[in-house]
Amino acid sequence: MGIKAHQAAGLTELEPAWQSARETNARIREEAPMAMDAEKLRNWKFEDVVQTFTKRDTMLYALGVGCGSDPLDESDLRYVYEDDLVALPTMVTVLGYQGFWLKDSGTGVDWRKVVHGEQSITIHAPVPTSGTFIGRSRITGLIDKGKDRGALLISERDIIAKESGTHIATLVSTSFLRGDGGFGGPSGPTPAVHTLPEKAPDATLDIPTLPRQALIYRLSGDMNPLHADPKVAAVAGFRAPILHGLCSFGVAGRALASLACGGDASRIKHMQVRFSSPIYPGETIRTEIWRNGAEISFRSRCVERDVVILNNGLARVAT
Repeated sequence: MGIKAHQAAGLTELEPAWQSARETNARIREEAPMAMDAEKLRNWKFEDVVQTFTKRDTMLYALGVGCGSDPLDESDLRYVYEDDLVALPTMVTVLGYQGFWLKDSGTGVDWRKVVHGEQSITIHAPVPTSGTFIGRSRITGLIDKGKDRGALLISERDIIAKESGTHIATLVSTSFLRGDGGFGGPSGPTPAVHTLPEKAPDATLDIPTLPRQALIYRLSGDMNPLHADPKVAAVAGFRAPILHGLCSFGVAGRALASLACGGDASRIKHMQVRFSSPIYPGETIRTEIWRNGAEISFRSRCVERDVVILNNGLARVAT
């Protein structure tokens, strides 16, 4: 029933993920999913994920969210160069990752209609640039929005340094199960949504993404073919592979570091967003912020299409 624990040691251990992605691509077809088993899903048991991350992996993650596009920008260099290397706090989103476990037939979830709804990270200790980490996940909520309206699945993941036992971060993720509403479950409580100020932003920053951005980011572990294979993207209704939502999240984190933290991303202690629309690799992400002391409200939009992609954002920074 549960997901088997696995060990990942740098890029050499990504072959199983590549194989899984190829198999997923080969199996894309129209078929009626089995009914979701709500009770089974609420009590889904995860085994710990043990993952070894190297400095090379840390640099690859930073490249995946666009760091290093200007080789003369020393504020970016700290995230992609081994001398005095620093980990971006948003890197915790790729640590201890369970993979796309909702695709397991035992869940009964219509995985083709699953989208990432919301994400938060809370940083409890500095994120190391290398080491072995434990990802410990659990289901904390399953909300029925009604027939033809889908369901919300809320999960949490703790990231723990294996050797020291230090609690590095807590992640909370909300998945929108678009095809699984109307199972008779509770209709709330739903996660609180942060309200943005109704005034012009205090500052903005445009960060272009590369046409190959998703192909780089996926090497950090999220091998979903939706972000690489045009045929899979077409089945999902997109004109091209889309950028990972958590890649956009990482780009927004870079903007917050620049606009609210004097370029020091380690000052970011909390980030939360609602994913509102996809963006395509090669488009520009504009992040808008509103300052209120240590709390920063923010959102991000696609400049070329003037579409908000990350909404209701809230960050807390060390002052």
